[in-house]
Formats: sequence, structure tokens, C-alpha cells
Amino acid sequence: MLNTVVMIVSGMVSLALILNLYRLLVGPDVLDRVLALDTMYINGIALIVLLGIYFRSALYFEGALLIALLGFISSTALCKFLIRGDLIE
Repeated sequence: MLNTVVMIVSGMVSLALILNLYRLLVGPDVLDRVLALDTMYINGIALIVLLGIYFRSALYFEGALLIALLGFISSTALCKFLIRGDLIE
């Protein structure tokens, strides 16, 4: 039962990733593209966590945590670059 639910939810998250990719490529503004990229890595983390549930392995959860930290740092660096024009002051 849990395996079928994980597969259904994985399909939904994959669909969300495809829609975010569309927004990333077609987005009318730079801010829309940044938000789409931010949402894409969050959906990627969700897929990794779902794989961890499916395979019953804690290693996937550690990988998801690492990607979450790197995604947060990259999002803040990208926003700082868009606001100020440089990363290092």
C-alpha cells in the first residue's frame, strides 16, 4: 500500500518539476526564473525523500539534507547577486 502511494506522489512531484522547468525556461521575469529554480530544488529534495521511503534507507535523507543546505546557500547568493550586482563586497 505504501509503495503505491509513494509511486503516485513521485509522479505528482515529477509533474511539478516539469511545470517548474517550463516556468524556468519561459518565465517573463528574472524573479520568476529564480523562484522556479528554488522550487525545483525543493521538489528534487521531495523526490529524494520519497526514494528514501521507498527503498527504506536513511542515506537518502542525509543526501536530501545536504542538497537543502546547498540550495539555500545558492538561492541567497543568486538573490544577492541580482540585487547588488556582485557577491563579494
